[in-house]
Amino acid sequence: MSALIDGGQQALGRVDDVRTPPRKGFAFYFDLLFIPVVLVCSLIALFAYVQGQTLDDIETRTLTADKIWTLVGQHLKLVAVSSVAVVALAVPIGILLTRPAIRRASAVVLPLANFGQAIPSIGVLTLFGIWFSFGFTYAVFALILVSFLSVLRNTIVGIDGLDPAYIDAARGMGLSRAEVLFRVELPLAVPVIMAGIRVALILNVGSAALATFTNAGGLGSMIETGLTLQRDPILITGAVLTACLALAIDWLAGLAERLLRPRGL
Repeated sequence: MSALIDGGQQALGRVDDVRTPPRKGFAFYFDLLFIPVVLVCSLIALFAYVQGQTLDDIETRTLTADKIWTLVGQHLKLVAVSSVAVVALAVPIGILLTRPAIRRASAVVLPLANFGQAIPSIGVLTLFGIWFSFGFTYAVFALILVSFLSVLRNTIVGIDGLDPAYIDAARGMGLSRAEVLFRVELPLAVPVIMAGIRVALILNVGSAALATFTNAGGLGSMIETGLTLQRDPILITGAVLTACLALAIDWLAGLAERLLRPRGL
């Protein structure tokens, strides 16, 4: 009996009792500051490049602050709405598929999720535009399909990959299934789940650039304009801003992962 209690305390200790944060050395601050420095340098270099060009009327009208901020706002809206929907759908479904009653279904879902991640984003967006309609709403649905499977897969893998001894010990201490899920399983699976969310965010940022082909706006319209009209300053500005947006969102997701991860893991 004492061994069972000790095991349960160890399981909960992994989540609740290990509260002393790791020592913050050079690697910690390097990881924290490297991406912001890269972003600032990239944006300064982009500004210097555009300022050094002799812009024609089309480039001047396209590369205004108001126009750029409007496109960035459209891009962020596409990414935010689709990503929130993906997390709200994929994480609960992933949790459900790890419950003992229907766990066998995950053996079918995981291969499908792996296969689905190979489907190109442009194909999904184009098919949605052809089958349904064009515009913001259908672009969001397409982005959800593009990134849903990565979060679903990592949620299943993150929970199923936990050492069963921790779950058994926690149950032995009298914790209910819900308490085991929220106090042991989910906190310990946070790193894997957050990795899937970060992948989904990057997929959505990149795929949202393709949403211009469904008349959903975003920075992709700037890239399309640059390609169509052969205006390199417009093309490079759209591409660099999209890349910077992806880096910034991934960096913020990394900070969220650090905050959500149980200390000591």
